[in-house]
Amino acid sequence: MIDQYKQAFQEEAREVLVELESALLALNENRGDKELVGRAFRALHTIKGSGAMFGFDELAAFTHNLENAFDEVRNGRLETTAELINLSLTALDQIKALLEESGGQAASATSAEILTRLRELTGKAETHPVKAPPAAIAVPVAAPQGAANDWRIRFVPGPDLLRGGTNPLLLFRELKQLGKLRNIATTATIPTLEEMNPQLCYISWDMVLTTPAAREAIADVFIFVADSCELTIEPATENASSVAPASSVVPTSEAAAPAPQKGKYPSYGRRAYDSPDTASSIRVPAAKLDQLVNLVGELVTVQARLGVVANRGDDPDMVTISEEVERLTSALRENSMSIRMLPIRATFERFRRLVHDLARDLRKEVELSIEGADTELDKTVIDQLSDPLMHLIRNSMDHGIESPQERLAAGKRPCATLHLSARHSGASVLISVADDGAGINAKAVRERAVEKGMIAPDAQLTEPEIFSLILAPGFSTAKQVTDVSGRGVGMDVVRRSVEALRGTIDIASKPSSGTSVTLRLPLTLAIIDGLLVRIGSAYFVLPLATTLECIELTREDVEKTNGKHVAYVRGEIIPYIRLREYFQLRTERPEREQIMVAETEQGRYGFVVDQVLGDHQTVIKNLGRFYRHIQIVSGATILGNGSVALILDPHRLVQEAIRTISADPRADLRAQNPHGRRVAV
Repeated sequence: MIDQYKQAFQEEAREVLVELESALLALNENRGDKELVGRAFRALHTIKGSGAMFGFDELAAFTHNLENAFDEVRNGRLETTAELINLSLTALDQIKALLEESGGQAASATSAEILTRLRELTGKAETHPVKAPPAAIAVPVAAPQGAANDWRIRFVPGPDLLRGGTNPLLLFRELKQLGKLRNIATTATIPTLEEMNPQLCYISWDMVLTTPAAREAIADVFIFVADSCELTIEPATENASSVAPASSVVPTSEAAAPAPQKGKYPSYGRRAYDSPDTASSIRVPAAKLDQLVNLVGELVTVQARLGVVANRGDDPDMVTISEEVERLTSALRENSMSIRMLPIRATFERFRRLVHDLARDLRKEVELSIEGADTELDKTVIDQLSDPLMHLIRNSMDHGIESPQERLAAGKRPCATLHLSARHSGASVLISVADDGAGINAKAVRERAVEKGMIAPDAQLTEPEIFSLILAPGFSTAKQVTDVSGRGVGMDVVRRSVEALRGTIDIASKPSSGTSVTLRLPLTLAIIDGLLVRIGSAYFVLPLATTLECIELTREDVEKTNGKHVAYVRGEIIPYIRLREYFQLRTERPEREQIMVAETEQGRYGFVVDQVLGDHQTVIKNLGRFYRHIQIVSGATILGNGSVALILDPHRLVQEAIRTISADPRADLRAQNPHGRRVAV
């Protein structure tokens, strides 16, 4: 089972490394913050101790030297400098490589080079953890100097301590490095052989440690088991030798005692071992969550079919059962989707390192600010966000943000601000990357587009349309290619990634004030709430989150507007698109139609349908690669009667209609919306 625990250690170590990187970057901004130094030290200590336990000897040895450096900082013997932070970040990258067990001799050479630089920086000789027998790997800690104090330590491990791969001997040997340790093993909770589970831990320990170390140093020894044990560390208030008679002291390497009679457990034994597991969270592979959501999606489809069959019949019991199944399915769907929702904080925090490294390489001063990090998004969406956000940040720092000298000449602070934000907007999430740099030169973009033959020299384009040109493949206004950007690839990657997520991109910029790029993304890619509509015998689904209201459209209403495709809704003119004409459905128009009014990026627009059938929990199915270029359709879903309904994207429908009109100036079916934008009707 060691491979299973080894994998668990690697997963947890990656999370600790994220915490370490965050602490180092924050420490770079606040050099004298002792709490940040402590965070970095504890993260290194955790990786070192756990790594040695699971056989990552090279990782433990390497991390031990870095831990010693931060121990020097913690004790005030070494100053936190930019050189130390940068070297620590380089060492962190090496720890990641060692964690993945990649590199071989090359990795060892890199480790040696980093440790040489660390030794030059700290003036300390290189040290390595001492190899211990296979039963436990001990990592010696230099005993601090000063007046010794007695500490009482009560250590009651959880029953799963051994099953999780932890060996208590490692903890005790590390405590011995701090001073003189006397240890008493309490064996009263060991059951009879018939009842014993060899994978559980039934022993607890009472200890007295005589050491000049502080309480925090003692607690650090237990840092990677702190969540799975009861730990008490208190100053000794009486003679340490009175902790127990000498005959009751049991060597930690061979703790044993006669088993108690059945049922003779002390109170703490009952609490620790007889109660159910109270773990607040469990680790589940993402693949299992994906499978769960897929099964729930299939259940939603089957439930819809059950509803159709129940309503078709005349059996009230069947209708009742169908309604109950619908209620349970809806609750299960909401619960399963919430499990996949994660805060975007980890993704945002990951870019602190990117901003730090780019600012150093580009010789710019940039401050990263984050807003809305607790905004939740589907894990599938979050996993695909890293690349587009990385390209946006690189593009902003290379092209948008000026050098400190240029900023001072323009009357700005030498340190620029890069702002990452996220917020909910209906069933979407808006993620923005904004800077206070030079902004986009619309004239330069237009000239470059004309030069590349993308637009005609006399083309009439709005500023947003000009800005959208930078999303084209191979487009770049950079005069020279750098290691960061300039090849015209990054923004194309952003566009393709966002389109794959059924999202949209909005670019806003002002000269000398900066640029903001906003990604509008769906909360989830699996199931959405929609409105089912019908046109003739064809069915469509419109996202419920963007739909504002439904109004009736009669032939008299059409005559009042002289055939123009607009409707008056409480004094407001709303242009609409006839979906029958748009999709060229050759069916007879009913006497009374209905307009679904939706909020889009271009303002409010209506979509005319024959009939609105009601709410529909929509399981999104991909249409396949053959239809990947059809942007106005987000996917399809299977209805209860077995037919297929297309899921429409209102934003793309309006954009496509506007683009069609722009490409064909002879088109005569047009309308003006309240914002002055044209749309094909």
